[in-house]
Amino acid sequence: MALEIEQKIAKHFSNYPLRTYPKGQILIFANGDPEHILYLIKGRVRQYDVSYRGDEVIVNIFMPPAFFPMSWPINKTVNKYFFKTETETKLRIIPPNDALEFIKSNPDVMLDLLGRLYHGVDGLMGRMVHLMSGTANSRLIYELIVECRRLKPPKPQSSWTIVATEGDLAARSGLSRETISREMHKLKAEGLVEITSKNIVVKDLPKLEQKLGTEL
Repeated sequence: MALEIEQKIAKHFSNYPLRTYPKGQILIFANGDPEHILYLIKGRVRQYDVSYRGDEVIVNIFMPPAFFPMSWPINKTVNKYFFKTETETKLRIIPPNDALEFIKSNPDVMLDLLGRLYHGVDGLMGRMVHLMSGTANSRLIYELIVECRRLKPPKPQSSWTIVATEGDLAARSGLSRETISREMHKLKAEGLVEITSKNIVVKDLPKLEQKLGTEL
């Protein structure tokens, strides 16, 4: 998001209630009409469904600045997903009609929102390709690359630190945690990643991207 657009949004909604939530707080439950639109200022929020086995299946990760769930006020569709904080999170509570009118009245904000939407759709389509035709290794690599691209580029020759666990990657890729652990150790043996108790460090993103191209 361009800085001027981000500042414009922040200024417009600065008087709306600000809330802080701890990690693991469910903000919106599935199968209901949310009472508010949430404007994310700080933290990370996961959008997910629950499988018949009771496992979380992550659909999207929101990082600031972001509005959600916008499909409900725009399309009047029932929200089918849960939204839960992944870290301590700050957000503003906005009435749906106010958020919608602001977007309609500001074409630059609408264009930016549309661009972010298409970027997200591209990511989902890429994930679908790997789910349908990729290996467990390629599905894991794809999720690692997507996580890196969500971050600000590091300095040249430096690594990327992903705030995610093997369980998170399992929920995003549709693989079991055991499979993720096995494939992660293969990547570690190749010198592509490092694994800590809280983070995953991608040591060479270009090589990881190159490896993904040979997995399909």
